[in-house]
Amino acid sequence: VQLQASGGGLVQPGGSLRLSCALSGFTSGYYAIAWFRQAPGKEREGISCISSDDKIYYADSVKGRFTISRDNAKSTVYLQMNSLKPEDTAVYTCALDLRAYWAVTVQAIGILRSSDFQVWGQGTLVTVSS
Repeated sequence: VQLQASGGGLVQPGGSLRLSCALSGFTSGYYAIAWFRQAPGKEREGISCISSDDKIYYADSVKGRFTISRDNAKSTVYLQMNSLKPEDTAVYTCALDLRAYWAVTVQAIGILRSSDFQVWGQGTLVTVSS
């Protein structure tokens, strides 16, 4: 099973970008794909997640600006990012949870935790700057 993230780039404040995370080598069953980001000098932050049973999570930092979705036919999860701010600048990475650990963690402590995800893609850099 592999994940391939793409779609990063340079965008002005207030602009939009759409990130893609393509899943390969997965045939059937439960899955959840999350987006994490890490800015220079900061800890990794889990910002959104979507599961095969349509559960969705957003961190407060992106709620109302970012939208996560999935296209089953293309085995791809998207992160539409609108109203981007300079503080959104980071390396964005997608990750896969095949055991629903993320849902238990979110219910318990309200955030995404890196250790709940078993497979990670490479990062894609998003830079928000004028």
